[in-house]
Amino acid sequence: MENNLQNRTDLTALKESVEIVKAEIRKIIVGQDKTIELLLASIFADGHVLIEGVPGIAKTLIAKILAKTISADFSRIQFTPDLMPSDILGTSVYNMKTSEFDYKRGPIYSNIILIDEINRSPAKTQAALFEVMEERQITMDGTTYILENPFIVFATQNPIEHEGTYKLPEAQLDRFLFKIEMSYPSLEEETKILLEYNDRKSKNDLSLIKPVFSKEQLEAFRFQIRSIHIEEKIAAYIANIVNQTRNSGDLYLGASPRASIAIMIGAKAIAAIRGRDFVIPDDVKEISFPSLRHRIILTPEKEMEGKNADEIIQQILNRVEVPR
Repeated sequence: MENNLQNRTDLTALKESVEIVKAEIRKIIVGQDKTIELLLASIFADGHVLIEGVPGIAKTLIAKILAKTISADFSRIQFTPDLMPSDILGTSVYNMKTSEFDYKRGPIYSNIILIDEINRSPAKTQAALFEVMEERQITMDGTTYILENPFIVFATQNPIEHEGTYKLPEAQLDRFLFKIEMSYPSLEEETKILLEYNDRKSKNDLSLIKPVFSKEQLEAFRFQIRSIHIEEKIAAYIANIVNQTRNSGDLYLGASPRASIAIMIGAKAIAAIRGRDFVIPDDVKEISFPSLRHRIILTPEKEMEGKNADEIIQQILNRVEVPR
């Protein structure tokens, strides 16, 4: 398929920008190439990302560095059990001079928002993110405020420590384009981390990172992503994979049509990052894991057997016929 199709869209500028961004991130981060690529895909696909991993593997740092490669506003919110919706969205403050209430905007009014430990805040605060993540707008005191593009949420959470945490509602999980699971570095990578840290002398100096593209360039790249070609049989392949999650005896909850769209958009972004203006089945397979793992729920029996979401997704991919 790859040899039979000629590129119809010039993706040179996008691919070059991706390589420059990767080079900037490698000034501080060792390894995590897969995570970096998926985060870039989410930015180009205009989607939010949930990053899960144990403490100390640079979840927050990698998001901060990636944000610095874009000439856009950045905001960081640390979620805590006492955080209120007004601490995120803002609040109305009485103005003594005008005898009226003025709306003081919260930290969510930014382009790239890093939410640290998103599962540490209760349901009321989680609900404050529903409208803004899906519709890119905030309704406050009867007035609707539209957020500027780009608007991307990177959220982190720890899969191990459950004390003082709140499970994210399914409706909120569904609003994340991807769920990325970061793992420990390899032995070779960890040795390199130590040596580079020792040579650098300064701890994770973010001043080393230079912006690579502007908001306008990002919007142009997103337009190119939307133009990536996807054949009807590839679209049917995506639909079949998602449909299988709804008919699997291993799953208590299958994925919604939003998951199908996430796989399609994500596959387009991955194809573009790799210099192709068309989607192939391997793109779909690869992007199915981060697109589905947070949208499905295993049956209690499968959980007791020690199965995880990725194993069930792999079984589904093995069952669905790949288009030729």
